[in-house]
Order: sequence, then C-alpha cells, then structure tokens
Amino acid sequence: MQADIKWLDDPETFRVNQLPAHSDHCFYRNYREWQDKRSSLKQSLNGQWKFKFTKNPMERPTGFYHTNFDTNDFTQIEVPSEIEMTGFAQNNYINDRYPWEGKIYRRPAYALRPDDKQEGSFSQGKDNTVGCYLKHFDLDEKMHGLPIHLYFEGVERAMYVWLNGHFVGYAEDSFTPSEFDLTPFIKDKDNLLAVEVFKHSTASWLEDQDMFRFSGIFRNVSLLALPETHLEDLALKPLVNDDFKSGIFNATLKLTGKLAGKVRVKVQDEEGKSLLDCEYPLAKKLELKDEEFKQIHLWDNHDPYLYQLLIEIHDESGQLIELIPYQFGFRRIEIDENKVVRLNGQRLIINGVNRHEWDAKRGRAITMDDMKQDIQIFQANHINAVRTCHYSDQIPWYGMCDQAGIYMMAENNLETHGTWANADYNVPGSHQEWLAAVIDRARTNYETFKNHTAILFWSLGNESYAGEDIAQMNEFYKKHDDTRLTHYEGVCHVLELRDRISDLESRMYMPPKDVEEYLKHDPAKPFVECEYMHDMGNSDGGMGSYIELIDKYPQYLGGFIWDYIDQAILVKDKITGQEVMRYGGDFDDRLADNEFSGDGLLFADRKPKPAMQEVRYYYGLHK
Repeated sequence: MQADIKWLDDPETFRVNQLPAHSDHCFYRNYREWQDKRSSLKQSLNGQWKFKFTKNPMERPTGFYHTNFDTNDFTQIEVPSEIEMTGFAQNNYINDRYPWEGKIYRRPAYALRPDDKQEGSFSQGKDNTVGCYLKHFDLDEKMHGLPIHLYFEGVERAMYVWLNGHFVGYAEDSFTPSEFDLTPFIKDKDNLLAVEVFKHSTASWLEDQDMFRFSGIFRNVSLLALPETHLEDLALKPLVNDDFKSGIFNATLKLTGKLAGKVRVKVQDEEGKSLLDCEYPLAKKLELKDEEFKQIHLWDNHDPYLYQLLIEIHDESGQLIELIPYQFGFRRIEIDENKVVRLNGQRLIINGVNRHEWDAKRGRAITMDDMKQDIQIFQANHINAVRTCHYSDQIPWYGMCDQAGIYMMAENNLETHGTWANADYNVPGSHQEWLAAVIDRARTNYETFKNHTAILFWSLGNESYAGEDIAQMNEFYKKHDDTRLTHYEGVCHVLELRDRISDLESRMYMPPKDVEEYLKHDPAKPFVECEYMHDMGNSDGGMGSYIELIDKYPQYLGGFIWDYIDQAILVKDKITGQEVMRYGGDFDDRLADNEFSGDGLLFADRKPKPAMQEVRYYYGLHK
C-alpha cells in the first residue's frame, strides 16, 4: 500500500494500518524490571530528530522517507515538542473559531451536500504546515528477533509513517495513542523512521478546542517488543455488592503469540496479602468470572485504596516471559431512584476543575513533574475531581488520579465549536460520513483507559451540538461499560435527544438561580455544571451561591471550574531581556482570542492566583 495525501480530505479515512486500541498496561520481562520501572521490552525514541518544516503540502520534500534522500537542508527538533514552540511556526491562540476563518473558505466534507467531498481542502491547503521527521536508530539487543510495534502517545494532527522506505500507516486523533506493527520492515541496525505530520486534516474539524493551535509529535514515542506470548488487552471489572462490604472481581485477558504455557493471576492487598492466586493454560482469550472477595476496602477520594493485580505469563517450560502489574480499586457509581448520584452508596459531591495540559515552556508537551505538581495542588486546595477538557490526557495522569483519589470525567477528543455556530454545516451532527470517526474516538478513549478506577464518567466531547452521531457514541459506551455514567452538555440544546444522550443534566455557566429552578421541579436527571466560575481576571466572586445549593439539593453534584491553568508562554522579552508571560494575540497571531487564554486558577508557571483562596475555602466546606 502507498500513502495517499488525499486521506487528509476524507473524514472516512482516519486510520490506515493502525493497530486496534487496547488497555494501557505496562509489561516487563520479570519482577526486577518492574521494581526498577525499566522494561527491556520498551525502547524510547525520544530525543533529537532530523526535521524539515514547510508552509504547505505543495512545498514539502516528497520522498524524504527514502533511505537515500538528501537531507542536508534538514535541521534538528526535539521529540516530544510542539513545532510552534520550537520556533518553526507562529504561535496562535483561538477559542472557538477555526484558524482559517476569514482567510480560506472551507466547509466540512459532506456537511452542506451529500456530494460535497471538499477535495483538496487540506491536501492542497495553503495554510496546512508540514513537519517531516527522521530518526535513525538501532534496535536494542534484547529486542532482537521479537515482533516490534511503534507507539506514538500523541501527535497533532495527522501523520504518515514509513520505516526504511516502506509505508507503515496513517493516523489521526491527536490525543490518543497510535500503534503500528514494524515487524515486516525492522532491522537490528541502521533503521530509518520517517514521520510526516500535517497540521490540518478533516480531524481539524473535530479538534476545535479552546487552546493554542499547535502541531507535531508532542508526546512520547517508543518501540515495544512483544514476547513470544503477550497480553494484548486487559479488561477489569471489579464490582461492589449491595452490602458495600464484599465484591466480585472479573477480568478478561486477550493474548497473542505462542499459546503453550500458563497464565498465573494474583491479587494482593496493600499489605501484600494474597486474595487471589490462580493458574490457567494459555488461550487466546481467558476470563475470570465472579471471583468473590468477602471483605473489600472501598476506593474514594478520602481513601484511594488500590489492590495490586499481577499477571504472570510462563512458557511451556515454566519460565516467566512477561509480567503485567496493574492497580485497581473497588468502587460503585450509580444514580438512585431520587436522581442522586452515589459513590459507594454515599452522595457524590464534585469539587472539580477543567484541566488543559499545559507547561509554560513546553505547551502541551507536559512533563511528569508538571503532573505531580498538579496532583499536589489539587490536594492542597480540596479539588477532588478533574474533567480532561477536551481530549484524552497523557497516560500517566490516569494512574496518578487512581492513586490520589481524584474523580475523573474522562472526555473524548471532540469539539466542533466553530461549526456549532453555523448549524447548517455542523459536524458530526447526523452525518453518516463522520460517524465512524467519532465512534473511533470514543472507542480509543474507552479501550485505553477502561481499567482506571478514578474514571466515574465518560464524557462524549464538548460543544459539538448534538445529533445522531453523538447519540451513537453514547450507545457505544453503554454497550461496553455499565459501571460508569455518561456525560454530554450539548444535548441540552436538542431536547428530542435528551433521553438518548447523557446520564446527567449538564450546563455551562448557568446562574445559581436557574440551577435552583431546575432542581426544584422534580429533575429528570442529576445536575452538574461541567463548566462554571469562569476564572478570567479577578474572578470567582459569588462562588458561595453555587456551594449553598449543594446543601439544599442532593441532586446537585457541584461542578468543574473553568479552568485550572492559564495557557500562556514564557518567553524572553527582546527589549528588557527578562522572562515574561505572553498570551493569545501577543505573537502577532490573527485570528486570536487574546487574553482569553488566561482563565486559570493558576498562572502558567503554576503559581496560584488570588482566586485559589476562594476555591480552597468553598471546596473545603464539602471536602
């Protein structure tokens, strides 16, 4: 198969040769590697890559992926990083419009007419910048002779991949992993990996989030070696019984490779006491059903108790060839007959924030230190919940929320705000041509993070209006997961779909008096403010009026403040030589929504604003 640039224009082509999404479990050869948190089955490709930037597809160096291509005019770029943050392209912050508005006429394919394919819209787009990446590498010796996968954790916005001159695959969806099989083309020595990243494709219509519009390989890139027998996917389903003292453990294991040997499954409590220890002969699919735990320790924000799962895969001689550790908790989220959301039988109260991933020097290419600091800030200010606005976050964040007891509203990578304002061409709407792409985003979000105890809600996306496509996303989650609730705010504008979309009544910035009016009249659903207390400038006054409703109406969950951290970039001022924060519009960027990027409880350097004192006080009333 050959790569086709026209895929950029086609909403029905969003993955080519991309492997199916699966659970985010890590795997090691043995216990020592797990203890050291270094797997000899994983090789990082982070670091310096050769790089060529061009302003549009027509100027890009076609054929750069060939092993004999002349790269003398290539420069260097760090991976992971944002292309714009490394000086190759202009920074540009936009809230709800698309960056080409007022410059280039575009409409989503098929949105105006069934025959309107918008051919050439992005494949010939004069604004569609391109980054061509090259990485030479040798395969680690311990990975020789094994199947090799290539694992991208995040690439904005559409990418083509080649290895040693051979086309490998194509992927969209900037914020979930993309995995490819390199086995047919990999060598032990002197490999050439080529990645062509386009800033825009039909995925751009689905990723109109309120943020700086970046591009590039902005999350980790790794090689994964698969042992002769490998756990491909793990699905956990720990259930809490009605007595809230006992539970049932279920797990489904999907294995690939040689099926000769055994699997040992162990569960231990925090003290290391064994609660389950069983063995099974290897098979393509193994199911542990209704394993009884007579005494369980429940997980919640106050006591985020996690059990340790250990899966050992042994070959036919009994040798350990793969170890999979995973932590999980027992918790139960449900809506009672009075429309009250309950966690473990107790009313759930959300002291939440919306959190963009942000680093003042690295943009969305955030670090582990950033995430650790965010957890500490949450805990210091009684923030017990986070909405991953409006995309899937870095994989470690979900495990950190498990461990810290931070309730998660795990949102899909979907926002089409700029088409919502023009309902005649809103996507995804009820357009069949866009359905598979948005269902795929739901599937990838679910499959990757399905085992995380902290996730209480699946969120279908943000500000994309509502139609049949989003209704079918809701059906996807309901079909695959009956242990969590679904959320989507935009359905409040399409009343005929309210019974098919979202378990929660969700609004943005609804005044307290209107929230109370809804709650007073036998509400059909529990109510949550998925965005409220817009924290721009000297904000957060009047927060107490919302908090008072928590005591008056048990159907009110609380809400998620917009938002957690400023999107601002630390730069050196050319005149003073001092480091200063720059916001939208400060980079001669047009269109721009200017200081609207600064609406966080924290400055971009993670120093708290005065409003955080208000949040700490009021959230502390129901901690």
